[in-house]
Amino acid sequence: MAALLGPAAAADALAAALRGGLDPEACPPRSSIGVPGDGELLLMPAASGAYAGVKIAGVAPGNPARGLPRITGSYLLLDGPTLRPLALLDGAALTALRTPAVSVLALRHLAPAGRPLRMVLFGSGPQAYGHLEAVVAEREVESVAVVARSRGGAGRLAAHARTLGPAARTGTPADVADADLVVCCTTARVPLFDGRLVRPDAVVVAVGSHEPTARETDTALVRRAAVYVESRAAALREAGDLLVPEAEGAVGAGHITGTLADLVAGRLPAGGERGCPQLFKSVGMAWEDLAVAVALYEAAQI
Repeated sequence: MAALLGPAAAADALAAALRGGLDPEACPPRSSIGVPGDGELLLMPAASGAYAGVKIAGVAPGNPARGLPRITGSYLLLDGPTLRPLALLDGAALTALRTPAVSVLALRHLAPAGRPLRMVLFGSGPQAYGHLEAVVAEREVESVAVVARSRGGAGRLAAHARTLGPAARTGTPADVADADLVVCCTTARVPLFDGRLVRPDAVVVAVGSHEPTARETDTALVRRAAVYVESRAAALREAGDLLVPEAEGAVGAGHITGTLADLVAGRLPAGGERGCPQLFKSVGMAWEDLAVAVALYEAAQI
């Protein structure tokens, strides 16, 4: 997959799908069932244009201790009119490409332009690596501070970051006070840092959860920030980063500033709202998997 499509091209495919009229608000919600061992099985179907597809993904929290990936799965791409199978893709690899591409698309519209970025990256798993590489490929990054539960994992990711060009080190949650960009790629269920420390011109991207009771950012940040999501409907079903503050009475459902579609269509100011942090909260959606799977399939046909 990496040879066929990078995160920038995948972000282009997502933008093209939105410009082509795809409506994320109409995307069917993911289905989820619990499985033995505290795991979760997800079913994510979508259809648009000449294609349809479905991702079957497993989330197995105990897998890393077994030396296995936490995320497993497969993606079946179908011809839209006939529903004839066209391709079977590795679901974990597709997710590892799709999620950073979604973040890159948001950053194109929200991140401050004209200067190298000082980045704080929470997490040291596959999504952290994917986001690091995607951001460095998209923008000039001056420095990276990696914050993770595993000091060894943080050190290895910081060393990898240095091979890509930026100065990099392990850090602490307090490093968000000096960051232009904060990226959260963790399995955390409670906030990772004090949102009051985030600079008013910074961008925060949170991609680690899709559960209404789990969050990576705190109420203080959400209350201060202009908030962007993939879809209002999906965010109000699944985004604990927003639903927990709403349940506390700190914000209302109308606190969402806009969506990816709004940003791509130019319905919102370039660079986001002035004078406050920009928060992009992603839960991951089936239309994104379909758009990137189609781009991969079509690239393979050339």
